[in-house]
Amino acid sequence: MERMIHSFKHKGLQELYKTGKTGRIDKGMHKRILRRLDALASASRPKNMNIPGFDFHGLQGCVPKRYTVHINGPWCVTFEWDDGAENVDYVQYH
Repeated sequence: MERMIHSFKHKGLQELYKTGKTGRIDKGMHKRILRRLDALASASRPKNMNIPGFDFHGLQGCVPKRYTVHINGPWCVTFEWDDGAENVDYVQYH
């Protein structure tokens, strides 16, 4: 199966995805993030991320449209979609 993550905005997230480790993100978050990135890589459309515990939803007012999945506390992975995930980012919001 072809991976559907085309690009990353957050360099630490990209490093974690490609190598399984990074010093740029709290180590306690790695397993949760990797589960979501694996699901994102397997997704054929954004709604495939609507998995219990992920708190998937579209973000209001973003052009192009961005989506988010919850990691822990205010931390989320956000992404755009154009035949796969693009500009995947790790952000703190709320």
